[in-house]
Amino acid sequence: MSSPYSRPLLGVNIDHCATLRQARYRDMEKTCGGFIEPDPIQLAIHAEKAGADGITVHLREDRRHIQDRDVYRLRESIATRLNLEMACTKEMVQIALDLRPTSVCLVPENRQEVTTEGGLDLESKRDEVQEIVETLGEAGIDVSLFIDPHPKQIELAAELRAPYIELHTGAYAHAYGTPRQREEWERLVSAAQRANRSEITVNAGHGINYVNIGNICQLPHLHELNIGHSILSRALFYGIEEAVREMKIRMSAIHLSA
Repeated sequence: MSSPYSRPLLGVNIDHCATLRQARYRDMEKTCGGFIEPDPIQLAIHAEKAGADGITVHLREDRRHIQDRDVYRLRESIATRLNLEMACTKEMVQIALDLRPTSVCLVPENRQEVTTEGGLDLESKRDEVQEIVETLGEAGIDVSLFIDPHPKQIELAAELRAPYIELHTGAYAHAYGTPRQREEWERLVSAAQRANRSEITVNAGHGINYVNIGNICQLPHLHELNIGHSILSRALFYGIEEAVREMKIRMSAIHLSA
């Protein structure tokens, strides 16, 4: 059940660094002598130094944390890959075409949610998603679809010729340590296997932490994990570089022993 890759890659999501910044500096033009903290770009650079394989940010429609200037500064500053999470809107497509990130992950957005709480419904957004996959693909941008581990969603992702999916691991994370854990795990495994049979590369994310990482890394055909909240939470106590290094160690040790 191990991945064919030497080990899963780690994408570090830095959204919540910007959440902390926006708590004080929501009006970016009125700052204390131009000094704004914390700076997501500096956090990203330190995460890379510790071994992050990529940096992930979600430019939300309401700009609640990451701002436009952040994504452009990241594109110019980081040495690894920039993964842009975004809603299926014309505005975001235009930003992606201008920004040219390494990859884009299409996600649903709900203004009332604190963070993304579910996968895209590909059935209801089929036409929009297909157009975006084709448009960004022609521009040389890899496109991933953030979806729940349901057979129908995998089937639709294959029909849309998405090169990547990111399995939403939130239900498994919430069920971890409960009687439902096995059921949610089997759903993830089945989804990953279906995607692999359709020649779709499998990523995963949401709710992954230093405890459940041991199980998540045993997901078959796993290419990359995107982790944010847990890494930034640990960084508050130990620093971002130590937090990233510890996650990488746990991923590598578990993957090699699987």
